[in-house]
Formats: sequence, structure tokens, C-alpha cells
Amino acid sequence: MYLQKRSRILRATPAIRSLVAETILRPSDFIAPLFIDEGKGVKTEISSMKGYYRMSVDLTVAEVKELWSVGVKSVLLFVKAADDTKDNTGREAWNPDGLMQRAIKAIRDAVPEMYVMTDVALDPYSSYGHDGIVVDGEIVNDETVEALVKMSVSHAKAGAHMVAPSDMMDGRIGAIRKGLEDNGFTRTGIMAYSAKYASCFYGPFRDALDSAPGFGDKKTYQMDYANRTEAVKEALQDVEEGADIVMVKPALSYLDIIRDVKNTVHVPVSAYNISGEYAMVKAAAEKGWIDENKAIIEMLTSMKRAGSDLIATYFAKDAARLIAG
Repeated sequence: MYLQKRSRILRATPAIRSLVAETILRPSDFIAPLFIDEGKGVKTEISSMKGYYRMSVDLTVAEVKELWSVGVKSVLLFVKAADDTKDNTGREAWNPDGLMQRAIKAIRDAVPEMYVMTDVALDPYSSYGHDGIVVDGEIVNDETVEALVKMSVSHAKAGAHMVAPSDMMDGRIGAIRKGLEDNGFTRTGIMAYSAKYASCFYGPFRDALDSAPGFGDKKTYQMDYANRTEAVKEALQDVEEGADIVMVKPALSYLDIIRDVKNTVHVPVSAYNISGEYAMVKAAAEKGWIDENKAIIEMLTSMKRAGSDLIATYFAKDAARLIAG
């Protein structure tokens, strides 16, 4: 049989497939989220995230060293605030001696080359478990933004390279940029959670930080998963207000959104491979229904193929090792 074109020629061997691969996954593409707890020598497995842990600062530092050794260049920090520090103001979020601030300093001292990003939202510190201040049952916007600015400046003072507002309040990127500039932090970046959807896949994360909302849900500030154009609008607005990186969260069910945003903005695009996505792979692998290692690489490659320049993922260390072979 004569064929003018045989597409399988470029699929024939591992060598040719690697030569013509359009999407290359690298360890430096990954941001490793880390959950931090008080105490010393504390390592608590998160029940709904098999193999992932909440750790005290000393063990977190050891984990950061290991991540650096396998080629992961960035971490994203989350803290579990003690119950007696939670209230409706979020003031513990900008305590200069708070858990986040101590963790930032410890990591910067131990692994100066690691790029440290920090979560900026009030839910870990809120007695209501919401991302903002609550007044008469409403999550109020402007008062929350004022608190987020204080939080961001505090993280910058502690040594964070980049703050990552995940709250979805209106106008917070511009306010945080102004707050950083006014306080002399002209080199501190902002990674905006620009298109953060109200998703059912966040459940394991809320287990990790005990940050589930105490009433209602987060649909008045997180995006409706039925919407697509709105994500582009939000990303463009955040870039205009001063975001250095924009993020789409979740990732796996939102690959179309990642591509739309990538085609529109002229800053790097990040995706968050979230806790529920991690848990699904782990559960299916435990059942023997899928090959975990193959699933990790295929899933992360799909996110990069969709347009992600960076991927926050709980599989960061595992994926880096798999890539290295």
C-alpha cells in the first residue's frame, strides 16, 4: 500500500518521540505546596491525602532541602493556625512572630535559593472559616482587602519572594501592589489566584488546614464553574492591577480555562493541581485501577500542554523524581 504521508514514522521509537515532543515537563515547572503546623518534630498525615503531611517548621525545612535536591525551585506555604489565634479580624495573619512568618525565615535561612511563595487569605485564621471578614452573615470585601494588604506586607517583611492571594476579593491585587510599594517591597511579586472556582474538589485541603467554612459556602466570592469568559476578565483585571503571575484553580477540570487565559494574557500562567485531584489519583492507584506514576506524568503534562507555565502540585517531588528517571 502506498501512502503519501505516514504519521507513525515520528512515533516509531522513544528517541524520535522525545525529539518531536511538543510539551516538555521539567521539575522546575512545579511549585510544591507545603502545610505547616506548630511544634517540633511534628509530621501528621492528612487522612484524605494519602502520603502527604502537615509538618512543623523544622521538618518543613528538611522537606524543602529535599525538594531543592530533586530540582523543584519553588514552594507555596500554608499554615494551620491554632484555634486560640482565630477570630473574625485575621490579625494573627500579620503577627510578625506568627507561624507563617517564622516558616518563611527558616526556609530562607536554610535554602536561600528556594523561591518562597505564601498563601494570602484569611480562612486559616478565621473563626468562621471564610476567606474574609464576616459582617451580618456577609463576607465583606473592602475590609477584607485591608487585612490582606497587612498580611502581604508582613510576609514580605519576613522574606517571602512572592505573595499569592487566594481569596478572590475584588480589587485586592491593586491594593496589595500599592501596599508593597508603599512599604518599599518593590521586588516582592504577586501570583494572583485570578480564576479560582467554587469547586467540590477542595475538600482534602480543608481537612489539611481545618479551614472548612463554618456556615454557607464560598460561592459569593469564588467563581461559578459554569463560567468561562469571566475567567479571562478576572485574569486581565489582575494583570492590570499588577499581578506578575495569574493562576487558574482547579486545573484538571479547567484545562479549557487555562488555555483561554494563556491565549489572552502576557504574563506567566500557573495552574493548581488541587487536593481533590491528588486524592482521586491516590485512591484509584490504591485500588489497582490505574498506574499512579503514569497518571501523574500524563495529568501534569496535560496541564502544561493546556498552557500552564507553572503547576502547583502535591505530586511535585514524585514527578521530579519520575522525570529524572
